[in-house]
Amino acid sequence: MDGFTDIRAGGWVRHLPRRWIPYAILARFDRPVGAWLLFLPGLWAICLAAPNFWLGAWLTALFGVGSVVMRGAGCVVNDLWDRDMDRLVTRTAGRPLASGILKPIDAMAFLALLLALGLLILVQLDVPARWLGVISLVPVALYPLAKRVTWWPQIVLGFTFGWGALQGYAAAGGALHWPAVPLYAAAIFWILGYDTIYAHQDREDDALIGVRSTARLFETNTRPFLLVCYGAMMLLLAVAMAMAKLSVFGIAALVLPVVLLARQIILLDINNPELCLKLFKSNREVGLAVAVAILIGQMV
Repeated sequence: MDGFTDIRAGGWVRHLPRRWIPYAILARFDRPVGAWLLFLPGLWAICLAAPNFWLGAWLTALFGVGSVVMRGAGCVVNDLWDRDMDRLVTRTAGRPLASGILKPIDAMAFLALLLALGLLILVQLDVPARWLGVISLVPVALYPLAKRVTWWPQIVLGFTFGWGALQGYAAAGGALHWPAVPLYAAAIFWILGYDTIYAHQDREDDALIGVRSTARLFETNTRPFLLVCYGAMMLLLAVAMAMAKLSVFGIAALVLPVVLLARQIILLDINNPELCLKLFKSNREVGLAVAVAILIGQMV
């Protein structure tokens, strides 16, 4: 189809059997950045709370695979909710459910498979982390509804995608302790910022069909809004690291993600969807830089 789309069917997914390709696109396996962004708050928590290297490495592997699986499940739920709306938006009209390549019953069967895989990963964790994993299904299911009833669906996504900060801390530390609170809040502000950038890709189409977002709410005031979100994120990360008694060198190492986030704010052009997508994707490097800062604080 003509027009801007973020589907990458010509990437590695083209090597899959033909019948599998629509399912890979449905789960966004062609666009792994979403799985990275779901994984990174959990990685922060593991780096902050793991008592030793081997437990940290094991949990990192579990959370990595789990993020791919559960992000895929969340995308299936989202597209089941939004298939009628997606047909009206240029970027999403080619999605398998919106275009009719897959039927809802196909998506539901695929969702059941993904949730079964997620359950296999979940039972590898201790009891507090398991319960947090079960509870996380509530915001996953409700997020697609948020854009219909509030101008702030990005906050709901923040609660959902940032959940790994709580679950990762519980898995690594055996329970939730106070540093998990500012860590989770930092993840929410981060997601609120970067998903606002992402939502600018669809701002005009969303206005036509009545979908709400912080991109539409703030429009030309997005830069100061991002400054607040990203500033709160970095302050809360520093608080979490201080509460966990990490060294000052780790907190000082947060300068790298600060620079990367400042670059997003400076370069942002809300009328350039390709650039918005590029800036959104750059948050993978931001999240990895935060993890490195936490590890520096643990080791130095």
